[in-house]
Amino acid sequence: MAGAFSPSAPAAFLLSSSSSFSSSTLPCSAHSPPLCQMYGRKWGFHKHLRIGVGKGRSNSPLSVVTNVATTEISSTEQQAQSLAAKESQRPVYPFSAIVGQDEMKLCLLLNVIDPKIGGVMIMGDRGTGKSTTVRSLVDLLPEIKVVSGDPFNSDPEDPESMGVEVRERVIKGEKLPVVISKITMVDLPLGATEDRVCGTIDIEKALTEGVKAFEPGLLAKANRGILYVDEVNLLDDHLVDVLLDSAASGWNTVEREGISISHPARFILIGSGNPEEGELRPQLLDRFGMHAQVGTVRDAELRVKIVEERSRFDRNPKEFRDSYIAEQEKLQQQIRAARQSLSSVQIDHDLRVKISKVCAELNVDGLRGDIVSNRAAKALAALKGRNKVTTEDIATVIPNCLRHRLRKDPLESIDSGLLVIEKFYEVFS
Repeated sequence: MAGAFSPSAPAAFLLSSSSSFSSSTLPCSAHSPPLCQMYGRKWGFHKHLRIGVGKGRSNSPLSVVTNVATTEISSTEQQAQSLAAKESQRPVYPFSAIVGQDEMKLCLLLNVIDPKIGGVMIMGDRGTGKSTTVRSLVDLLPEIKVVSGDPFNSDPEDPESMGVEVRERVIKGEKLPVVISKITMVDLPLGATEDRVCGTIDIEKALTEGVKAFEPGLLAKANRGILYVDEVNLLDDHLVDVLLDSAASGWNTVEREGISISHPARFILIGSGNPEEGELRPQLLDRFGMHAQVGTVRDAELRVKIVEERSRFDRNPKEFRDSYIAEQEKLQQQIRAARQSLSSVQIDHDLRVKISKVCAELNVDGLRGDIVSNRAAKALAALKGRNKVTTEDIATVIPNCLRHRLRKDPLESIDSGLLVIEKFYEVFS
């Protein structure tokens, strides 16, 4: 495995072919994001959605949105649309066909199972398959219900994931047309502006016509999906701040000339970069839930296999993808079952105490490391088809949850991931 683990460390991850799964209700979000606002402070359109934040005010539209009436588009129509969309897309390299880089693949899978882990920062050399691996995740993403034609991929059953227009329609008692759609992945171009990312408000139109004039950005499209930023360490720090703030709060707010527009922006943030081109600031790096370190494969036989597989894909992408259909479907089923059983996974109190002791003795600032380590261990247990976290689960994920949170010592020659492993064995022995 390309990464910072010693061969003897229990960090190897294999997808078991004999896993058994338990199912339960997928947990709801625990976030309490700021309520959505869309109105002109001067002109007062959408006044009925104005939300008071002072004492004694409780006129939140969230309390009104109940018993939503929906109309699902026919499955035949959806299948036809899905097939047409797939045929028009560029072939994606199958996730299960990627050789090596188990650490990166595991971090991505765990975030799909539990988006509350908080995303992944992938750092590694050029040509190590970072972008290929992230984009190959698309085939494995589960399906969700979305309101048809809505630019925010609104959830017809969750008011906190609804755009303002959808919420207005619900309040009016309209039936919402619902379709089943794959979770989306949005690529953020390196040269993207803040307006392109967050969206823009047409002030002239708002003034002259008195109507909402918001052009959604990439954050709107990424709602309830994945936002991928290649070479995130080359992105402007201000833009990185915006992305991390939105990923943490689940909301994006745009303000122009007294007009404030907010919309849900819940997404898994995945960033990749080359350490030779600069590291992210520590306070930004800490905001990513997990950190995956990838390196160039040194084994000659493995390199030959990677080259041969890539050549086979380039010659005939469809035939290559067809040869991995069974493995892809098996992995999809594992992810689906893990998401369903996640809420039933338990972690013993003494294991939680030891995780926090590792964090404390490594001088990890804040509590993000403790929280993410617990979540990632539970997600891994769910992926393996168990309802209880083991010490091995923690050993597998804790380097990825803590290595990027350690304070940098310029005189330290040992890799930060190995420091975490050493401390883990010391505490858990």
